[in-house]
Amino acid sequence: MSRLLLTIAGALLLLLCNASAQAQAPSPEAMDAARKLVTTLKIADQYRTALPQLMLKLRPVVAQDRPEIEHDYDAMTAPGAEIYAPFFASMADQIAALYAASFTVDELRQIEAFYSGPAGKKYLEKSDALAQASAQIGQDVSQKAADELKLRLIEALRQKGQKP
Repeated sequence: MSRLLLTIAGALLLLLCNASAQAQAPSPEAMDAARKLVTTLKIADQYRTALPQLMLKLRPVVAQDRPEIEHDYDAMTAPGAEIYAPFFASMADQIAALYAASFTVDELRQIEAFYSGPAGKKYLEKSDALAQASAQIGQDVSQKAADELKLRLIEALRQKGQKP
């Protein structure tokens, strides 16, 4: 899930940075390279993983605790249901267009080559766990820094005669 959030955040950042600079539509060659990269990065798979959680959150709103609706809702939104297909395709195309507008065809091919290789595949496999562990490290270090800063500030205030 973390990789999905990072991907979405990165996509939004790239979109904002390049919206005014890239007014032209990407070339078909760039779009082909970008689509291949999106497939290699398994972005649609990440979306497929997150979508059921979204559908579970929507379930009580739509079903309103009515069992007959809950049953139909569950059947319509089961993993792999056709209801998701247009969204997967649309998302993949939009992200491919974003990548195609952000990188040259050669850069897209280089990025795709990296992620298709052993190191890139390993990175993709481990990226969720690495992102979670990195976030935890960041939280831990930030908490330690805040605690230390608090102690130093309290001591500095005491030295000035204040009672914090």
